[in-house]
Amino acid sequence: MLSRKAKYALRALSTLTAARPERLGAARIAREADVPAKFLESILVELRDAGLIDSRRGTVGGHALARPAESVMVGDIIRVIDGPLAPIRCASLTAFEPCSDCPDPERCALRGLMSDVRQAMSDVLDRRSLADFAKFPTGAP
Repeated sequence: MLSRKAKYALRALSTLTAARPERLGAARIAREADVPAKFLESILVELRDAGLIDSRRGTVGGHALARPAESVMVGDIIRVIDGPLAPIRCASLTAFEPCSDCPDPERCALRGLMSDVRQAMSDVLDRRSLADFAKFPTGAP
């Protein structure tokens, strides 16, 4: 399930996409993206640390996309904020962790099903760019 934090990150990045190449201050992003300002600060730090936004201080400061919106996939944004897309850890490609009560992860029907769910999510989220996402006023086509 998509966290509130990931939803806010997507809204903030959509706001920056619409404003490009202009830099926006955190207060303006919070207002335009309808994200609580205090919560937004930590999100902006994570996005900056992941190389998705460029942040500068001072009179010519603010936040802007670090890369073209067309090259940033929605799945990558969600992974930065929420971690792996898999609904359970044993279905993750990047953060596999077997369930403590599973006798054989290779033959587990639940893992197989959840791997299919993860793949379906990835198929959608890794094909849609931030530019695609930002075209819709609500952020969802």
